[in-house]
Amino acid sequence: MRPEPKLGVLLVNLGTPDAPRAPAVRRYLREFLSDPRVLDISALGRWLLLHLFILPFRPARSAAAYRTVWGPDGSPLLHHSRRLTEALRVAMPDVDIELAMRYGEPSLRSGLDALRARGCDRIVAVPLYPQYAASSTGSTVEALYRAAGEPWNTPFLTIVPPFYDHPAFIDALARVGAPVLEDFRPDHVMFSFHGIPERQVKKSDPSGAHCLTRPGCCDSIGVNNRNCYRAHCVATAGALRDRLGLRREATTICFQSRLGRTPWIQPFTDVELVALAHRGVRRLAVFCPAFVADCLETLEEIGIRAAEAFKAAGGEDLRLVPCLNDHPVWVAALAIIIRESAPHPRALPVLTDSSSAAPLSA
Repeated sequence: MRPEPKLGVLLVNLGTPDAPRAPAVRRYLREFLSDPRVLDISALGRWLLLHLFILPFRPARSAAAYRTVWGPDGSPLLHHSRRLTEALRVAMPDVDIELAMRYGEPSLRSGLDALRARGCDRIVAVPLYPQYAASSTGSTVEALYRAAGEPWNTPFLTIVPPFYDHPAFIDALARVGAPVLEDFRPDHVMFSFHGIPERQVKKSDPSGAHCLTRPGCCDSIGVNNRNCYRAHCVATAGALRDRLGLRREATTICFQSRLGRTPWIQPFTDVELVALAHRGVRRLAVFCPAFVADCLETLEEIGIRAAEAFKAAGGEDLRLVPCLNDHPVWVAALAIIIRESAPHPRALPVLTDSSSAAPLSA
């Protein structure tokens, strides 16, 4: 009798340095920025940029920033990702679940090996990036297939697609954010997403004639921008705005964390929050829906530096809405998303929100 295939789940986040010190940050940045999907320029240009302009200077600055958010359990991204993994194991006891990082540790290979060692030949890989970008989801998928192809007996992979507008994801964002908005009562809400270069958005358009060619090109998603990161972000923000009952004019969509002088997608978070303060916004709430776990980009870039810039420009207070982290509504929502992609749904138990609230449904 043929044995029942055993299912494993591999959660994948981007990665983090091992320590908030310059050597560890340098190792991480070297691996991260050597990826041709991240720095999508010529190999020579990438080497020169990395070794002459970035690695000699940026690690010390980034390490100082990491120290402001580093906790007793280490990197916040790794800490929250581990807690999410443990919570999902409790919620899905019949499924083997491991955590991996695209860059750094635990590696993709170690995660796949751990699942294979427990007999999992069918593996559902979950890139924890809600919106698709070739530099995050694309890079992770490529690396997963490469790592999965190394052993003699290869596992069979199923990749969970981007969930930028999945009702369970949007509902989890809303249920985590609504109490913050009710308590803080902002006069404006900002949706700040990680930025990417404009050239990467244009490369995602197979027609070459849609993305960033006209205003409103991201307002709806069709065949030409179905893999457009900016369009996915706009869709996430619009769905979350509607779910929270916010007026369009009381919200702003913008993009943070740009690097270098090449054009990046706009509007820019650091520019927009100062402009909002100058226009009279006094209490600004900021969601970061490109991140499912709090990390340097949310806690330090928005929670500390953006808050200081907003107040210096005349604002009264900026409140960072926490990421989903390991909140029970996100654990339940993620289980729904995984179940929908599983090749053998019968292997996954029916789940409800472990906070004992009403069950989430997709």
